[in-house]
Amino acid sequence: MLRLALALSLLAGAAQAAPLAPGTAAFDDFVYSGRDPTDAPLAPGRYANPILKGFYPDPSVTRAGEDYYLVNSTFAWFPGIPVFHSKDLVNWTQIGNAIDRPGQLDFKRLAMSRAVFAPAITEHAGVFYILNTCVDCGGNFLVTARDPKGPWSDPVWLPQIDGIDTSLFFDDDGRGWIVNNGPPAGPSRYDGHRAISIQEYDPKAMTMVGPRSVLVDGGVDASARPIWIEGPHILKVDGRYYLTAAEGGTAEGHSQVVLRSDKVTGPYAPYAGNPILTQRDLPRDRAHPITSAGHADLVRTQSGEWWATFLAVRPYGDDTYNTGRETFLLPVAWKDGWPVILPPKTAIPLSAERPNLPAGPAPKVPTTGAFTVRETFDGQALGLDWMTMRIPAGRWWDLKDGALVLKARPDRLGGFEQPSIWARRQQHLDASAETTVRFAPKGGGDRAGIVALQNDAFFYALTVAGGEDGRSEVRLEKRAGDKDPVDGVVVARASLAGSAGGPVRLKITARGGRYDFAYAGDDGAWKSLAADQDGTILSTKVAGGFVGTMLGLYARADAR
Repeated sequence: MLRLALALSLLAGAAQAAPLAPGTAAFDDFVYSGRDPTDAPLAPGRYANPILKGFYPDPSVTRAGEDYYLVNSTFAWFPGIPVFHSKDLVNWTQIGNAIDRPGQLDFKRLAMSRAVFAPAITEHAGVFYILNTCVDCGGNFLVTARDPKGPWSDPVWLPQIDGIDTSLFFDDDGRGWIVNNGPPAGPSRYDGHRAISIQEYDPKAMTMVGPRSVLVDGGVDASARPIWIEGPHILKVDGRYYLTAAEGGTAEGHSQVVLRSDKVTGPYAPYAGNPILTQRDLPRDRAHPITSAGHADLVRTQSGEWWATFLAVRPYGDDTYNTGRETFLLPVAWKDGWPVILPPKTAIPLSAERPNLPAGPAPKVPTTGAFTVRETFDGQALGLDWMTMRIPAGRWWDLKDGALVLKARPDRLGGFEQPSIWARRQQHLDASAETTVRFAPKGGGDRAGIVALQNDAFFYALTVAGGEDGRSEVRLEKRAGDKDPVDGVVVARASLAGSAGGPVRLKITARGGRYDFAYAGDDGAWKSLAADQDGTILSTKVAGGFVGTMLGLYARADAR
């Protein structure tokens, strides 16, 4: 009965759908569903970690009255820097993207893990500031808005800053100070030797003023040759200044440390109990590990509690994960005048007691737990969580007659170009994504379908494509490194019956490190094209970089 229902649904969709314009592909829907082995019903008064599943790294959080706002890195995906709103630090709704216009930044042909690094958000005197670094595309900048939904301003560039991970602190007297990761004052003594610097910022002139000075050289214990101190934030509590920063790199050695001073410009003394957050002191063979925790940002609630957002990952194997670095939430305890997120050798809990705040509304698009999201493309615009590779130079997509219509252009997934792709994050270890595509290929290089992609060199593409006999086929291509052809190598293919351009259902299923690929044609019956494929090629460990796996809709045609 289910098979018959699917067949009737496909036929009905084909009858109702508007004719396709030449060289376009229409996607009638997109269904994402995911559930993790650790997902379980929550007891009253509890919340689940992570609070933002999937590729949501480098969280920064701020409070304005009774409202909380959070931003994340997006690197070379566009629109960039999602802006989330919450009333309770648990339920988060995306309300905008700070980088949402082609004229704001230019990502050129950068690799997917370049461009937009580690944004930091703060509010002062009714103005919201996001500081950020566009790596290899301009350097450090800030954007501002009166309403965090946007629009956000064009970038104001800060050329005086040499480094990354800028954040802005306003003191009680209204003076602004920017801290960032940068080179040490003298020669670098070892690989990963970095420093934290500070300089005053004039918000009226929107420029840096006064001298720059180094607050931390190397890390909290220079004798241990600490690496990659970064992601700094300053907060003021009871007249003292606290500098928190990540240390130890972004892999399993990641951590969060804190230092304290009586003056904003230092000197800063480290906490004897550092780090205040890490998972590197736990056994690697523990069940359902959460690792690589750090890059925290602290916020005080209106009820007086302190909480920290931070990134961590959930590997399914030996430091192998496809979902990228995710956003977690934990309470902060103050011990002898120092903030502590977790005591040593303490595992990050999968659930915890909720903040003492009125419960906020649940988002329409879930961000945590097990969920299914169905997109029917019947609105005026794509959802805020959809992104494309790099920044489009023109418009090659449309929402028309209940479908996402993509122009099949020559730009390729693996060519460091700007292909016709819109994608959303894989947010669970066990997940599926499926779509109905209508496409009539004219040649062997034409293809349109669904992809699982980590970057230009590592992806799977399950598409309706031009076959060798001139008929349409369903084809699975895989690229597992720079040595593979740009379009990937053909893993499997099968001829399609029926008229060209008719609806075909395509499905990708992720099971940790294994992926399955299936299709359904006119009869509505699912057929396996390739099962048990190597999904570790989509992991950060294999593919490298700082992003996570994206599941998207893609169309391409050879230039003719």
